Amino acid sequence: MPLSPLQARIARDIVSHVRRERFEIGHHLVESQLATTLNVSRTPVKFALGHLVEKGMLTYDRNRGFFLARSSNELTDLASQVMESSEDPLYLKFAELRLRRQLPELFTEIEFMRQFDVSRAALRAVLSRIQQEGWIEQRAGQGWRFLPMIDSVEAYEESYSFRATIEPSGLLAPTFQIDRDTLNACRKQQAFIANGGYLTMTPQELFEANSLFHETLATCSGNRFLQQTVRRLDQLRRLVEYRQAGTRDPRKGQAEEHLAILDCLERGDRLAAADHMRKHLEQARRKKVDPALFE
Repeated sequence: MPLSPLQARIARDIVSHVRRERFEIGHHLVESQLATTLNVSRTPVKFALGHLVEKGMLTYDRNRGFFLARSSNELTDLASQVMESSEDPLYLKFAELRLRRQLPELFTEIEFMRQFDVSRAALRAVLSRIQQEGWIEQRAGQGWRFLPMIDSVEAYEESYSFRATIEPSGLLAPTFQIDRDTLNACRKQQAFIANGGYLTMTPQELFEANSLFHETLATCSGNRFLQQTVRRLDQLRRLVEYRQAGTRDPRKGQAEEHLAILDCLERGDRLAAADHMRKHLEQARRKKVDPALFE
C-alpha cells in the first residue's frame, strides 16, 4: 500500500535523522522516541518504519521492534529516493506556481478543485500544510489568501538583511544560554558536513541541517519571538533554496563558518560569535541571491 503524503514525509525524516546521527547497523529505533523527535503521533511513524523495512533499511522483530539493517553511510541512494517521493505533487505544483507569481492572491477551494482536478480532502491537506508554513491564510468569510513570501530578488535580499540584524542580537541577549550537549550536537553535524558529508547529502538534508543550526541558536537566545521568527523565515526560504540543489560547494564553507561561531561560543566570546554570525549571513546573501532563481 502506498504511503500517504504525511507518512512519506515521516519516512524521509527518519532517514535524515539516522544519517544525521550517524547510527550504525543494529541501532534500535524506538517508535515513541522517533514520534517525540519528529513531533508527530506514533501511528504514522509505525507505517513509515514498516515502509523502510520493505526498502531494506530496517529489520523488524515482533518482540523487540525496529533495528537498523544498513549503516547511515550506506543510505545515500535511499535518501535521494525518499526525498523525491515524499513531497505531495499538488504541494510542489502550488509552490512552483506561487514562486512564478502565477496564482491569484485570493481564491476559493471550489476554484482550485476545478483548476487542479483534485478532491476537497486532498486540497485541504495541502492548504493546511501551506498554512502551517506561513505563506497562506484562511479568510474570515470565504476562501483563502496567499501571504507575502520570498518570491523575488528584493524579498530574498530583505530576508537576509533582517536575519543579519536579529540573529546576532540573539547571541548577545542576556537570556542566551547554550549547554554542552547542544553545543556538541551542533558541532558534530556541522563537522560532518564540512569534512565531506555535503557531497553525499541531499539538498533537503543540507537545508534542514542549516536551518537546524540557526533555529537552535535562536532557541538558546531565550527569546520566544526570535525563535518563532527564525523558524518562519526558514519555512519561507525553503522553496527558493531547494532550487539551488546543484550548488553544493558553498555548503562546505557555510559549515566551516558555523563551526567558527560554535568555537566562539565554546570560549564564551559571544561578541565574536555575533560578529561571525553577521558576516556569515551577509556573505550568504551575496552568494545566494541570484535573479535566475526567480526567472
